[in-house]
Amino acid sequence: MPLLTTGKSFCQDLEKHGALGVYAPLEGGYEGRYQRRLRTKGYQSVCLLARGLGDLSSYLTAVHGVRPAHLGKKDIRVQYVLPVIQTHLDTLPKGSCGLVLWLVDGHVLTGEELTYLASLPQLIPEVKVVVELGGERYFRWTKLTPELVYA
Repeated sequence: MPLLTTGKSFCQDLEKHGALGVYAPLEGGYEGRYQRRLRTKGYQSVCLLARGLGDLSSYLTAVHGVRPAHLGKKDIRVQYVLPVIQTHLDTLPKGSCGLVLWLVDGHVLTGEELTYLASLPQLIPEVKVVVELGGERYFRWTKLTPELVYA
């Protein structure tokens, strides 16, 4: 394994396919290297945990209501939160290539959620998706497709 990877093929595959499933060593460190490569290519990245996201389509692309924890006899009021993707797309720098949505712990997502994430770059072309699907002895990636999801 080379000491310093260039990440060129990773960036090219992400631009070509739009959504990638990633298998990284469990000791960590490799994700940051590839995120740094994406930043040098002109992408901004948003790193989110897949656990507890709820409905992905409403959380990422629509204004949605969130109920805070009920702490007693006070009224439960719904707070409305802005969509994550549109908020970050509005604040992209002028020369940026787009936004990379990097999801950690993607193995907890259902097949329907992974299928939605695979189709998200077709819905919003400025967004690319990387989902960490599990551990491996070396860093590898594959195209995120429904066949991969249900295998």
